[in-house]
Amino acid sequence: MHPFQCPQCSGTVFFENDQCTRCGSLLGVAPASASMLGWAAGSPPPQPACANRDTEARCNWMCDSGDGQALCRSCRLTQVLPPLDVPGNGARWRTIEQAKRRLVFTLLGLGLGLEPKTGPDDTQGLAFHLLASQSGGPPVKTGHENGTITLDVAEADDDHREAERVRLNEPTRTLLGHLRHETAHYLQWRWIAGTAADQTCRDAFGDETADYAQALARHYAEGPPADWPQQYVSAYASAHPWEDWAETCAHYLLMLDAVQTAGAWGLQLNGHLGVAVEPIALDDAPQARDLVLQHWLPVAQFLTAMNRSLGQRDSYPFLLPPAVLHKLEVVQTLLRGAAGAPAPQPG
Repeated sequence: MHPFQCPQCSGTVFFENDQCTRCGSLLGVAPASASMLGWAAGSPPPQPACANRDTEARCNWMCDSGDGQALCRSCRLTQVLPPLDVPGNGARWRTIEQAKRRLVFTLLGLGLGLEPKTGPDDTQGLAFHLLASQSGGPPVKTGHENGTITLDVAEADDDHREAERVRLNEPTRTLLGHLRHETAHYLQWRWIAGTAADQTCRDAFGDETADYAQALARHYAEGPPADWPQQYVSAYASAHPWEDWAETCAHYLLMLDAVQTAGAWGLQLNGHLGVAVEPIALDDAPQARDLVLQHWLPVAQFLTAMNRSLGQRDSYPFLLPPAVLHKLEVVQTLLRGAAGAPAPQPG
């Protein structure tokens, strides 16, 4: 994510800001131009603001000029909300939408336009259903099916998410990570399954026709294979080829966002790492192997060292062995193919 400036006073503002703390101007992200718009309080905005700006979602995105839509590109993807009269659900909705806008911004930067699902037979659109478990009813299961992503809104609560992280022995568990993972399932369903890219994906991640329910049951009963750190980006990725794709794709999106942020902010590591992170465009990133070894891992090592200095958990507790680097290259190639862009060449 590149830094933004207030158009009124040139002060630094963040992607999530809806008002400049320096001059008081109102702010809104225009996703079509990847820019921040600003206007004086009491004046009309330069283009329509999302109708969810004045709801509990507190959306700070603008609608595209002339598209006639009341909601922005991100909010239109959310088609089911939890009961907003239940205390806490409004705040959960706001937290989820904030994370989702960051994900959508990244995908737009990759050239992957997302359109709302128009119905159960729509084989291209995407829909988010934000659901809350009801007392006495079955728990909401986060997942993706045929272009619909269901998310348990409890994942927006830090205490719930951390308890689940510990229960499932996960190194990290974040709301944005959930959204990246489930959207990765959608990307495979939308742009890879049933196309010429299917075989490339299968060669890298395995036969996705293996029984999914049985594979997950076996994973939770027996755990991952002993050699999973040499073959997979996470233990869960070893459960089934679909999960291997989703975990690896989500990891690629994480690295892209992080490296773009580091480069755009001019991060330089002048110690023994000796790295100046170069600015990158999401749709023209270096080859995945170079992105990892030359850009991302030095930043990740610094972040982990800083977290240890602050008494926090390692920010990046992952290994990226050769087998995972290859899978990241396949993810990059397939996503660029989905966006109609040529594959990156080795640097």
